[in-house]
Amino acid sequence: MFHVKRHAHAPDGFFRCEAVGLQWLSAADGGVPAVRVVAVDEGSLTLERLTSVPPERAAALTFGARLARTHGAGADGFGAPPPQWSAPSGFFGPLEQPLPMSYSRDTSWGRFYAEHRLAPMLERARLTEDTRDAVDAVMSRCAAGDFDDPVEQPCRLHGDLWSGNVMWTADGVVLIDPAAHGGHRESDLAMLALFGCPHRDAILEGYQQVRPLSAGWPERIGLHQLYPLLAHVVLFGSGYERQTLAAAHSALAAS
Repeated sequence: MFHVKRHAHAPDGFFRCEAVGLQWLSAADGGVPAVRVVAVDEGSLTLERLTSVPPERAAALTFGARLARTHGAGADGFGAPPPQWSAPSGFFGPLEQPLPMSYSRDTSWGRFYAEHRLAPMLERARLTEDTRDAVDAVMSRCAAGDFDDPVEQPCRLHGDLWSGNVMWTADGVVLIDPAAHGGHRESDLAMLALFGCPHRDAILEGYQQVRPLSAGWPERIGLHQLYPLLAHVVLFGSGYERQTLAAAHSALAAS
């Protein structure tokens, strides 16, 4: 049984980029499997069809442990694309309206995040002056290296890990719809918290058992949620601005 994704107006390379990301994530030894790619061309992506089951705590613990191993498989730098992808950018957001997502191979996570995630999205978003000033201040702190930590090396990220891209199956969690790149592991975990995820406490417990998080990570959740929230402002409008401003203020208060 297969699931075929099609969109007549998808940007060039959209489906191939997704396929490469799925395969890169699945290649992580002991990591979370991604849905199997059956076929891909410029107009469509054919995937193995998944059957969902109710989420259970035991599966969440395993998911957390496997996600830690996926992250630990690493990447070529902060912002690096999957090795099989050579274009300068990929895509973030829904199939109906994907946004460009530029790649990099930076040695500084903060610089990468400011220049290649926050700045491009800030240019697209329609925000009040207060919100724009707050995001600018976060970008300045990022560019200054305030959030860089030599312990945190570039990780292999799903990149859009909200709960809708976590498929609970009889064989455990399977990942779908990635925006895969090299980044900070707290970004994936912050995405799981953004709109809620079943058994998130168990996911974190399983994760910490394999790869403990750095001190202060809960204070930085808003920092890592800022990019997807800006994307929601761009895609869906000002209804997300209050949450965006709150995330920016949270980031400015973090260490």
